[in-house]
Amino acid sequence: MGQDAFMESFRSTVGIFQCKIYLLLLAGACLGLKVTVPSRTVHGIRGQALYLPVHYGFHTPASDIQIIWLFERPHTMPKYLLGSVNESVVPDLEYQHKFTMMPPNASLLINPLQFTDEGNYIVKVNIQGNGTLSASQKIQVTVDDPVTKPVVQIQPSSGAVEYVGNMTLTCLVEEGTRVAYQWLKNKRPVRTSSTTSFSLQNNTLHIAPVTKEDIGNYTCLVKNPVSEMESDIIMPTIYYGPYGLQVNSDKGLKVGEVFTVDTGEAILFYCSADSYPPNTYSWIRRTDNTTYVIKHGPHLEVTSEKVAQKPTDYVCCAYNNVTGRRDEAHFTVIITSVGLEKLAQKGKSLSPLASITGISLFLIISMCLLFLWKKYQPYKVIKQKLEGRPETEYRKAQTFSGHEDALEDFGIYEFVAFPDAAGVLRMPSRSVPASDGVSGQDLNSTIYEVIQHIPAQQHDCPE
Repeated sequence: MGQDAFMESFRSTVGIFQCKIYLLLLAGACLGLKVTVPSRTVHGIRGQALYLPVHYGFHTPASDIQIIWLFERPHTMPKYLLGSVNESVVPDLEYQHKFTMMPPNASLLINPLQFTDEGNYIVKVNIQGNGTLSASQKIQVTVDDPVTKPVVQIQPSSGAVEYVGNMTLTCLVEEGTRVAYQWLKNKRPVRTSSTTSFSLQNNTLHIAPVTKEDIGNYTCLVKNPVSEMESDIIMPTIYYGPYGLQVNSDKGLKVGEVFTVDTGEAILFYCSADSYPPNTYSWIRRTDNTTYVIKHGPHLEVTSEKVAQKPTDYVCCAYNNVTGRRDEAHFTVIITSVGLEKLAQKGKSLSPLASITGISLFLIISMCLLFLWKKYQPYKVIKQKLEGRPETEYRKAQTFSGHEDALEDFGIYEFVAFPDAAGVLRMPSRSVPASDGVSGQDLNSTIYEVIQHIPAQQHDCPE
């Protein structure tokens, strides 16, 4: 019973003490005392200085400001580092040259930083005024060495055969603490798969077995809280292939595995496949149930004159002497009169142009003939001859007087008017007299009209 009473009294005392602490903190918060730190964890580099910034503020009159720094490690009691009242600093003599504080600034400078300085740093601020207000913060400090540039080693260094060999990549770092490893392929993280695995620390990458898809640019990225470095690019050697063997040509028509070659035309075939190392190629011809190698190398030139008119079968063989794999591509060459067809097509394509040219020549010739006809037509020739005769020949023309028989007056008459210098038409001095049936203006009529009117003139003429 006495022991139970003692425990009950102890619990009530502890409860009252906890309540007082809670009320004290609540009062401090209400009165505005607040201590803040930018980060609860700060990473430092060994051998360099580390600054721990601290800010505090309050809204009550204060006569004294006390700042205390404590240091603790896991499973140990906190140690006093230094303290101040107002602007007077009281350091622990053991650490007086290592820790620095400039009150009323509560920030702490650690110089130089060592591995033994890693732990939790507690800052406590007390304000003395109408009462005492207290607030504190804790900062975790880590100390590391920066990592150096890693180096990647690959085994086997000579390479591995696809689906047969395995490969191991190891990342080595000379300096650095708390190093984390990450493998990158073509700048992207490498994931665990059925053929890819990592060591416990992730510094080794295993690929078993290797495939063509494992080819790429590998790097090892190492980092810790204070540094980060990446290795140089390394590309593992993986032997594979051949894959995707195909035959193409610089001429001719290809339909599936059949090449159509023009008569008299030389055609160049080339064989290609994806492989490492590069394949060795050989060309085989099949004729009359026999096969024989005709050439080695990736190219083959075929002349249609040297090929029989019937279809000829060929085979391109690709062989990888490291992987031991081979592949074949079969194709047939057919000789046709493609050239004649091309010529006919060419003639068809030129026929519109020929038609246009013919029409143009016809129009040009027609225009030239029309021009010549207009320039040298007959009536102009006759006119020029008449104009060239002397005027005296027209004066000798007979008149219609004195003939007894009018039938003797029939004939072909010419009526010609000569222009004088003034441009006025002038009649010859002796002319045919106008009768009642023929007016003076009829003298300018054509020959046909004169012959038509002569009988009427003869009947009206007196004896």
